[in-house]
Amino acid sequence: MRFDEAREHAFAIARAAAAEGFPVLLVRDVLGCFTLVVDDQDRQEAAAGLRQSWEGEFERRTGRYRSDRAVLVASEMFSAGALLNSTRAVPDPTGPAAMGSVHFLDNTVVGEDWARVSTPAPEPGSTPTHRTVLYGFKGGVGRSTATAMLARHLADRGLCVLVVDLDLESPGAGPLLMGKELPRHGLVDYLVEAAVGNAEGLEFVTRSPYTPRRTGNSIGELWVAPARGRDAEPGEVANAYVDKLNRVYTDTPEASFATRLEGAVHACEDAVARDGDHERRPDVVLLDSRAGIHDIAAVAISRLCDLALLFGTDNAQTWSGYGDLFAAWQSSGQAPRIREKLGMVASMVPDSVHFPLESYLERFRAHAYECFEALYDEVAADEAQDGGLNDESAPHWAVPILFEPGLVGMDAADAPGWQDRRFVQAAYGEFLETTTRRIEMDLRGRPDQEGP
Repeated sequence: MRFDEAREHAFAIARAAAAEGFPVLLVRDVLGCFTLVVDDQDRQEAAAGLRQSWEGEFERRTGRYRSDRAVLVASEMFSAGALLNSTRAVPDPTGPAAMGSVHFLDNTVVGEDWARVSTPAPEPGSTPTHRTVLYGFKGGVGRSTATAMLARHLADRGLCVLVVDLDLESPGAGPLLMGKELPRHGLVDYLVEAAVGNAEGLEFVTRSPYTPRRTGNSIGELWVAPARGRDAEPGEVANAYVDKLNRVYTDTPEASFATRLEGAVHACEDAVARDGDHERRPDVVLLDSRAGIHDIAAVAISRLCDLALLFGTDNAQTWSGYGDLFAAWQSSGQAPRIREKLGMVASMVPDSVHFPLESYLERFRAHAYECFEALYDEVAADEAQDGGLNDESAPHWAVPILFEPGLVGMDAADAPGWQDRRFVQAAYGEFLETTTRRIEMDLRGRPDQEGP
């Protein structure tokens, strides 16, 4: 018995118990071993009669992937209700209807936030802020450059925009937007200091030197919270970035890393409101996320954003990675909640005689649709994806960003005005237009927010 097989065998036993009329919770520990918790309520005698059978099934079917006490009954447990009613438990997404019910609680060392999908709620009394995360399963797809382009474009539309660089291991959005004019501190400083209650007074959000174009009677604003602050001046203590980075992911007794990261984004938004000319909160926050299946991406996509733009190129690595991620959302029962947040971006798209844009996009969208089928259940297929593969409003319908060799190896600090070059605008035109339209529609649909 291997890890991959044990899950289905454990669920089969749980479903059999539920068929006897017992609500059950299937728990998997950090090693992958299973325990069945049975809510016997007023049916202790019936549960006692079946318990030996369930324990025998666990021993026979799950091998080493059963816990030392594979079956527990609520009547013999201390505070069983706290476990049975855990907010982290999700309903069995694929099991048949039964007299009882099956819930699943998966304990992991990292990555739990991929299965905790929620929509960010505005703080009481504050103006709603739209958050968009830009994410790529694989690095090197132009995500940070797209973040910088979108930020300036939205500011040109009269919006107050905040960019938060969450790519802590490979900061990019901050230097692209600020050049060498970074604030003294960065997001890493905030995460380290906040862990010991020492974040007061940090300079980690700054206004970009870019002056947005006037739109009607409003002028936009562009603010940046870089991952890394500027280098130390002569006489100052050196910026020990690696030493700090090695500590940011630590959970503390007061708050997990995920909670601290969420608090850091709120702190960035508060800093803009506190320092702005008119105490203006950001209309839009762009989160430049780390690539890969990492806790930062999990928190950003599952807990912090209203829209997640998934970047990719048309290759096996992209589709294998997104396929794994979508399968995890589907198996944890999060598909209906997550798919409305998602949108694909076809990045670095070729357009030449030998590789025409239309042919590339057709293949890309077909592969994206194959991945998204894990998230398109029957209800979604009937109501939201009426056009199937060719539904331009569906999440799999990728928006293109053209490959532009002129940006390869560019140093933004030595290339002023690079975003305004015609070839750059042509490469990002459709992406900027489509994404801006979606964000502005979301803003107009929110209470107390008319949008531009």
